Amino acid sequence: MVSGVGAWLPPSPPLPPSPSLLLVFSFSLSSSSGEPGAEGRHLPGRAAGSTWRPGGSEAEVNPKAYPLADAQLTKTLLDLVQQSCNYKQLRKGANEATKTLNRGIAEFIVMAADAEPLEIILHLPLLCEDKNVPYVFVRSKQALGRACGVSRPVIACSITIKEGSQLKPQIQSVQQAIERLLV
Repeated sequence: MVSGVGAWLPPSPPLPPSPSLLLVFSFSLSSSSGEPGAEGRHLPGRAAGSTWRPGGSEAEVNPKAYPLADAQLTKTLLDLVQQSCNYKQLRKGANEATKTLNRGIAEFIVMAADAEPLEIILHLPLLCEDKNVPYVFVRSKQALGRACGVSRPVIACSITIKEGSQLKPQIQSVQQAIERLLV
């Protein structure tokens, strides 16, 4: 006779599945969007009711992402970011952008409005205002990453000062456009 811990128990009969468990795992096999299997996709960080569109951008933008560049300014910004990457006047990432602000070599800062969570870059506008450096948000971190010349998303980048740069007139015009957004 076995006593104490580890006593043998006979196997219990299997339980019938509960209705609530069946509801959790049931889903529709037909897609209203025309894309097979699209209804089962749920991406982390998205609201339950939001829809995912391949290659599309979300319509809603966090209101904390201010000032947000319009489509024309975004195109100009991304072109300038790409050129500054070629001229070695670009620092990629929130940490590098913070360093350029602290060192006083930042011309302006570009941030992505779809950074998740947005709070990881919201210290940059405060630093920019302290250092009197213009800053702006663009909608897509993927587009910002492509403009920076990397294959990964970039949530913040800094255009830096370089003496005798050929980009100086373009940088000044973009700075003025960003300052007009803030007024």
